[in-house]
Amino acid sequence: MSFEIKRIASLDDKDRMEELINFVKIQASDEDNAIALMSNISSFIMAIIKDLNWAGFYLVGEDELILGPFQGLPACTRLSFDKGVCAKAYRDREIVKVDDVSKFSDHIVCDSNSASELVIPIYVEDEVVCLIDLDSPNLNRFTEVEVCGFEKISEILYNRIYL
Repeated sequence: MSFEIKRIASLDDKDRMEELINFVKIQASDEDNAIALMSNISSFIMAIIKDLNWAGFYLVGEDELILGPFQGLPACTRLSFDKGVCAKAYRDREIVKVDDVSKFSDHIVCDSNSASELVIPIYVEDEVVCLIDLDSPNLNRFTEVEVCGFEKISEILYNRIYL
């Protein structure tokens, strides 16, 4: 697999997302270790998607979300199921896009530079087992391009992450 960041940097957001989806497809077909897979995917996301300050995974534990592989500054290591954007995506079992985290009533601040957030649940046998969490220092950063693209990525990873 060749990772051509200079070529990808010149693409528009839609083509950039298609490149990310292709990298995820290739990685998911070649790797069956969940930690290795999530590690490379978080790295691909940070390298390909513009204006992010954090990209990673939270794993579903018995009674909380636990930090998984990520790229960015250190993050909250454990999140409750009842507070925050990740918890909402887990509880509602759907993608959550927050344009301005300061207006999200129970937002958990792990990085004070984050202004918007996108969280995508990943399933194994219809159970949410982890979440992709993306943070941006820009308000209103995430568009339908990212929402639709990460929905496709979650479908690729459906039943592919073995925890």
